[in-house]
Amino acid sequence: MEIHADFRKRAAVHSQRLAWVPSPSAGVERRMLDRVGAEVARATSIVRYAPGCSFAPHTHHGGEEYFVLEGVFSDENGDHPAGSYVRNPPTSSHAPRSSGGCTIFVKLWQFDPADRTPIQIGTANLPYCIPPGRPGVATLPLFEDAHEVVRLERWAPEIDIVLAAAGGIEILVLEGGFVEQGEAFAPGSWLRLPVDAGLRARTGADGARVWIKTGHLAMLRAPSAPEGFAGGAARS
Repeated sequence: MEIHADFRKRAAVHSQRLAWVPSPSAGVERRMLDRVGAEVARATSIVRYAPGCSFAPHTHHGGEEYFVLEGVFSDENGDHPAGSYVRNPPTSSHAPRSSGGCTIFVKLWQFDPADRTPIQIGTANLPYCIPPGRPGVATLPLFEDAHEVVRLERWAPEIDIVLAAAGGIEILVLEGGFVEQGEAFAPGSWLRLPVDAGLRARTGADGARVWIKTGHLAMLRAPSAPEGFAGGAARS
């Protein structure tokens, strides 16, 4: 399966408009944003657990990264309420569940294969900082290594956002919204810009809060990339 699999191109998905697609586990559904592969895939998705549902125990050979959007997501490592950012590195395993139901934004098989560092951050009460040279913007760092930077950002109402990122940009809108290339992005909307594209956007009257990742598209990874996998070198 291929969804927005050409990483040389801009990709935009307004996930709130998509139908939920059943997963192999009853009561767990997803909205696919990008995907290269079948059930074992390099994938970016919005995943929803119905109350009391779970997923079978499994190992993340290519790593798993997620941000909890609603409810409480649970596994052997504890309960992760809305606002939690978690990285389960390659070779990690768990049996996820949600007693009350939850929705998460999740990325699979996109880690450096040598990464073995688990990360769990509850962002709900953490302070944002003001980055120099970016008026109207506040940031909350989540992760950084030689390949990528992940953070939350708050953008003030009705300001221009200009962001250069040589290794690509990926944004999920959490609150508020913005306009980019004449297209309006609301909560649940997702935007991926290719290497060297850069972001030029304008926030709306409510400003915006976004999850953002930069740098990661310079080296693409997938469990089994098809011939001609665009945008970089894929590795298992």
